[in-house]
Amino acid sequence: MKERKKICLVSSSGGHFEQLKMLKSLENEHDVFFVTEKTQYQEKADYYLIQTGSKDKGFIYKMIKNFAYSLNIWVSEKPDLVITTGTMVAIPLAVYSKIFKKKLIYIETYARVYDGTKAGKLMYKFADLFIIQWESLKEIYPNAVYGGSIY
Repeated sequence: MKERKKICLVSSSGGHFEQLKMLKSLENEHDVFFVTEKTQYQEKADYYLIQTGSKDKGFIYKMIKNFAYSLNIWVSEKPDLVITTGTMVAIPLAVYSKIFKKKLIYIETYARVYDGTKAGKLMYKFADLFIIQWESLKEIYPNAVYGGSIY
């Protein structure tokens, strides 16, 4: 019998989160929890972090708070694995996966066919498994695994 893993699924809201929800069936064999941003269009998740982007005036402050909130989530949940489709909101939990020597899986967003995202280019250096949804992205991410569409 397979060992049940604790899996953290984290991404920004909107399309990234919609893609992440396609992995909900992991709940059949593992303990899964969702983390996303708190926005006016509330997604159903277990935890919410502050929405921010790199061009946001309060970016540094918000990221510091998200690192603190994410550490609380990490200590409470103790995940074995972090899976993300990006973006900035996922960085703290991705960093903690590396600090605590747990696996990090990054899935480049379906919306990118020919060019990678900023988050993807950053995560490519650190992810234990980097999955692309379009074969054309092999030019940008040569060591990525082509997984096909998440849909």
